[in-house]
Amino acid sequence: MTAVSLPRSPSRGPLNATHWLALLFLAVALVFAAVAWTTGNGFYLRLATEALIFAGLAMSVDLLLGYTGLLSLGQALYFGLGAYVSALVLRDGAPSFWLATGAALAAGALAGLVGGVIANRVKGVYFALITFGLAQVVAKAVYNTRELGASDGIIGIPQIRVTLGPLALDTADPLSFFLFVLGLTMAVYAGLAYLMDAPFGRTLAAIRANEKRVPFLGFNAWGHKLAVYVLAACVAALSGALYPMLRGFVSPELLFFHTSGNAVVTVIVGGVGTLIGPIAGSVLLTALRSVVGSWTEHHLIVVGVIFMLSVIFLRKGLVGALLPWLERRAAARARHGRRSAP
Repeated sequence: MTAVSLPRSPSRGPLNATHWLALLFLAVALVFAAVAWTTGNGFYLRLATEALIFAGLAMSVDLLLGYTGLLSLGQALYFGLGAYVSALVLRDGAPSFWLATGAALAAGALAGLVGGVIANRVKGVYFALITFGLAQVVAKAVYNTRELGASDGIIGIPQIRVTLGPLALDTADPLSFFLFVLGLTMAVYAGLAYLMDAPFGRTLAAIRANEKRVPFLGFNAWGHKLAVYVLAACVAALSGALYPMLRGFVSPELLFFHTSGNAVVTVIVGGVGTLIGPIAGSVLLTALRSVVGSWTEHHLIVVGVIFMLSVIFLRKGLVGALLPWLERRAAARARHGRRSAP
């Protein structure tokens, strides 16, 4: 019998060039933190922290779009749900980071399971429309619920201390919270990258390539799609749980379509199916909105132009455009090393 091999996931390249880019991003982020701390720029540290939080939402979109071929227009549902659950726990319960994030993850997993069962009954554009509809229904319900603050959202969320064994950091300290969110974001990236390089990720790549043939390989395509949908919901909920710790409030806008749409744009600009691309794209677009927004209120025009240029000229996004060059360089160095070896 001939052995059947699953296709590689998008990020599986020679020498894992995306991982080198992730290490480069981490190094640049640490240098940025040192410069911002030295100059006392707490505003930019807060802005960078927000970019990392929304990078988590973008990674959840990339899990579905880049690895499974499922376009979700409703990931804001799980991001906003995580934010609201975290805000309620911090305001009305114990001001504990672990309790808040644990409750947000549980809510995200449950909502993702329900949403996944509903959305995975259809494919293509209908999947996108159902995810969009689910998010709109929940957003409208939250917007009209007085107990959740209605259109005003929830305010007055206290600052907390995050305990990490013998260490403790204050979310009110811009540098400490930035470093914590940076570490958490890179840990999520590492875990997802490992999972996507494992047989589970290669099965998702097979589903993206040809779902009808996957059962003939002995895999349950529907079960894998449901599993990655729940996983993406948990990643989005975890990111959402960090938002009220940073800003001290949550609003129904976190559940609106523009939040999901911005995440999709971030993934496409950064690089679909790379995981590090959504992180870099989130930082880039957040910085552009801040800079251009200080000049004009029409900053969305600039974001729209960048999106169109990416679709036309950079079909694989910024990271996707860099990967072939990095892989060729790595392969050339490997060949040179083999020739020079005794």
